Amino acid sequence: MTGVYYLLGILVVVLGVALSIGLHELGHLLPAKRFGVRCSQYMIGFGPTVWSRRRGDTEYGIKAIPLGGYVRMIGMIPPRPGDVPGRLRASTTGRMGALVDQARQEAMEELQPGDEDRVFYKLSVPKKVVVMLGGPVMNLLLAVALLTVLMVGIGRQAALPTLGLVTDCAPSTLPTASNPQPSCLPGDPNAPAKAAGLQAGDTIVSVDGQPVRLWSEVVAVVKRSAGTPVALVVSRNGTEMPLTVVPAAVVRPVYTSDGRVQVRSDGSLVTETVGYVGAQATVGYVREPLAAVPGQVVSVLGDAVGALASVPAKLVGVVEAVTGQAQRDPNGPISVIGVARVGGEIASGQLGAETPQSVAAQIAGLLFGLNIALFLFNLLPLLPLDGGQVVGALWEGAKRRWARLRGRPDPGYVDVAKALPLSYAVSMAFIALTLLLVYADLVAPVKLG
Repeated sequence: MTGVYYLLGILVVVLGVALSIGLHELGHLLPAKRFGVRCSQYMIGFGPTVWSRRRGDTEYGIKAIPLGGYVRMIGMIPPRPGDVPGRLRASTTGRMGALVDQARQEAMEELQPGDEDRVFYKLSVPKKVVVMLGGPVMNLLLAVALLTVLMVGIGRQAALPTLGLVTDCAPSTLPTASNPQPSCLPGDPNAPAKAAGLQAGDTIVSVDGQPVRLWSEVVAVVKRSAGTPVALVVSRNGTEMPLTVVPAAVVRPVYTSDGRVQVRSDGSLVTETVGYVGAQATVGYVREPLAAVPGQVVSVLGDAVGALASVPAKLVGVVEAVTGQAQRDPNGPISVIGVARVGGEIASGQLGAETPQSVAAQIAGLLFGLNIALFLFNLLPLLPLDGGQVVGALWEGAKRRWARLRGRPDPGYVDVAKALPLSYAVSMAFIALTLLLVYADLVAPVKLG
C-alpha cells in the first residue's frame, strides 16, 4: 500500500500544480476579456496539445508538458507607425533585428477584421497593469486560501498539554556535550509529575489558574518554578481534577533557536538550572483564529523574498550535487518533478505524516509554498515575466505623463518588440534552469525527513 499512497500523493500534487497554473492564467484571461482584448488561446502546459475545446473566440486546452501555461492575447506587440498587416518594413538586416521583425509580423498577422480595438497594446496603462498582475495575484489569493485551510481548518502542528509519557525519576547526572540528556541512575528521586499523580493521557487544562492551550505555556511556568508548588487542573477521562506538582531543580542544556545545544568555544556545554516535572507532551494540531492568517502571510512573504534572492547562489550547490561533489541542499530550489516527489513522500509517510490530517497539512503547506514562489517569481521585472510587462506599461505611462508636462506630442506605445532579444535571453536562461533542476531532481533528489 505504501507504493499506492506514494503515487496518490504525486497525483494530488500534480493536480494542485495544474490548478495553480490554471488559476494563474485565468487571472490574466478574465480581466483581458473584460477589457475587450481578444484572447485566442488559454493553455495549461507547453508542447503538443493533448486536449482542446473552442468556446467563443478562445481555444481552451491542455498541453503535454505541465511546466507552465499561457494566455495568447492578440496585439501584445504594437506596430510601428506606418506598418500595416502584410507590408511590414524591415528595421535592420541584423539577425536580432530579423527576429524582432518576424515577431512583429506574426503579431500583426493574428489580427482579424474587427480586432482593431481588441488588441492588448491599446489598453490604458492601468488596465495593462491589472491584466498582467492578475496571474500573480491569483497565486497569492490561492496561497492565502491554502494557508487559511491549514491554520484555521486543519491547525498548526504544536506540542499539546496532553501527556504522552510520565517519567519515573528526576536525573541527577549533569549533562555534557556528548550526553545532553542523561538517563536516570539508581537512587535518583521520583519525578515530580509521578509524585503528583500525573498519568499519561492527562490533559493539563490550567496552570496556576491560567488556562493553557500549548505545552510551551506549561513549560514556561515549570521552568521558573523550581521548588515552588504549581497548581494544575488536569482532565482525565473527561473529568477535571486539581493536582499540585513541585518542580525539581535540575541542570539542563541551553538550546539555540534551531534546536541545537549551545556549546562554548572550549567544547563545554552551556547549561542552566530550571524547574523539571518529568513529563512529555504529545504533538497535535491547534487551530488558529482567522485574524492570525494575514500576519503569517506577511511573515512568509518576507522570508520568501530572502529565499528567492538566494536562489542564484544555491544553484552552485545544485550543480555540485549533480556532479557528485556535495549533498543536495534541502532548502534549495527544486523543479515540478521534485515537488511531485515530495508529495509522494508525504502521502507514503516517509516525512512523518502518520494521519490523514497530517498528510493534508503537509500537502497544503507544500502547495502554499509553491504558490508563494509563483507569486514572487512572476513579479520579477524581467521580460517575458509578468513583472517585465508591468514595468513596460508603467514606463509607457511615465513617458506620456512627461510628454504632457513638457507640452510635447504623445510618444505612443512602448515598443516591447525592441526588448525581445533580452526576452529571448531570459527565456533561454529559465529553460536551462528548469532542465538543470529537473535533471537534479531525477539523479540527486532532495532528501527530507
